[in-house]
Amino acid sequence: MSKVINVVLSGGVGSRLWPLSRKARPKQYIPLFEGKSLFELTVARNQNIVDKTIMVGSVKNVDLAKTFLPEANSETIVEATPRNTAAAIAFAALACDPDDILIVTPSDHLIEGEAEYQNMLKQAVELAKDDYLVTFGIKPNKPETGYGYIEYDGNDVLSFREKPNLETAKEFLKKGNFLWNSGIFCFKASVYLEELFRFEPKVYRASKEVSEDAINGILSEELSLKIPSKSIDYAVMERSERIKVLPSNFVWSDMGSYDSLYDYLKLKGHKVDVA
Repeated sequence: MSKVINVVLSGGVGSRLWPLSRKARPKQYIPLFEGKSLFELTVARNQNIVDKTIMVGSVKNVDLAKTFLPEANSETIVEATPRNTAAAIAFAALACDPDDILIVTPSDHLIEGEAEYQNMLKQAVELAKDDYLVTFGIKPNKPETGYGYIEYDGNDVLSFREKPNLETAKEFLKKGNFLWNSGIFCFKASVYLEELFRFEPKVYRASKEVSEDAINGILSEELSLKIPSKSIDYAVMERSERIKVLPSNFVWSDMGSYDSLYDYLKLKGHKVDVA
């Protein structure tokens, strides 16, 4: 019987929040959010939906991650060296049964509005059962230049757009059919691997070789270096005809800069030092 699995990606080093975030303790593990870390919040918010959690992360911080993973029904895949998200997700997919449905979530995003979020996940799972690759688009509330955008019509993706300049972002907002690209995905393990093999066979084959060579979930650095570094967006999502998007209203931020962190803490009532 197929399972719903949360694949938590935690390979980043939080360089945009340096020196607060460091390689030994990236931003997703810093307890800045009412005493909890982004990683801890990510794992917890998905537990009501999923049957299992797989964390794909760096050898440098896997011990930090294990603290917050469920004692039952979880596993870790340890990357000796980062090879970007297309390979990281392939490692998880290769560790699953073909019909398992993966909910892929970065570990450094802040999400609020749990009821709306879980409603979107349930919709995504149903679309994934029909062999679609689902991405979540966030309805924008300002002309943000730090995110990529998705042009859409209903659940159909018309185009993916790179991070725009301010004038272009304002135009996207005015048109009303553009969403922020959240980097959250949902699909069957087999469907993702089929599309990865179709568009990036070198990434697929090299990732498979690394997975088959893994010892207790720890991947070989030597073999990993043979994997082309490609994001899931470039490798699959921007090229497949099997894409669907879910326009979503839950509150979302990737917490990728001091500006986003400042805005959040100010919203929560933390004092601002104006000296």
